[in-house]
Amino acid sequence: MIKRKLLGQHFLNSKTIAESIVSEAKITKNDVVFEIGTGLGVLTPLLCKKAKKVISVDADENLIRKAKTTLSDLDNLVLKSGDGFKKKDLFSIFVSNLPYSKSKDAVEWLAQRSFSHGIVMVQKEFAEKLVAKSKNRKAISIIATYAFDIEKISNVRKNNFSPPPKVDSVILKITKKNDMDKKLISTINEIFSYRRKTVKNVLKQFGKESEIEERVDDLTGDEIVNLAKQIIKK
Repeated sequence: MIKRKLLGQHFLNSKTIAESIVSEAKITKNDVVFEIGTGLGVLTPLLCKKAKKVISVDADENLIRKAKTTLSDLDNLVLKSGDGFKKKDLFSIFVSNLPYSKSKDAVEWLAQRSFSHGIVMVQKEFAEKLVAKSKNRKAISIIATYAFDIEKISNVRKNNFSPPPKVDSVILKITKKNDMDKKLISTINEIFSYRRKTVKNVLKQFGKESEIEERVDDLTGDEIVNLAKQIIKK
């Protein structure tokens, strides 16, 4: 378990919650499901029952080795070890109990992928950050709300995991709204490091001119995305 804790991952041990996640994912026999975090395989066989194909990835090679034995009867399952956020597989639905340490990276990675929707379980505090408004926003809030429609499904108590994390989790449904590329995401992150500055001063940092005296903090999410697009434009 020590390695698992280092990865910031905790095993879901509730079949009821696993069934709820699969139900909310609205999977059909036309769907390819991409699962990050095979874990002990609580979710994986349930996904396979519904999907055309399931690609399940785990960073822990030992877990993939075990899954290849315990789930060997599932002929629509592809198991892979490694960093799921570096894989190039095509999929229509994403499902994951996201490792806490990788949640921000995961959202930025998903923002760059084309897919229909996903069900993700994240730390409660991170879920609140994703949908935060005004002064509580982070750059990831702007990226997430531009890329996805985000709907809270339910809270999950920490005792549903082993080892139990220190905080509760939240199940979210994310529906893809806009594709983003790496450059746009990195520019939004950079703009947000100047959030207290005026648009005029921020654009000056990028060698562009503007007369807008509003601060970045006072712009809407879409306005910040449009500002990033303006900066990127040659």
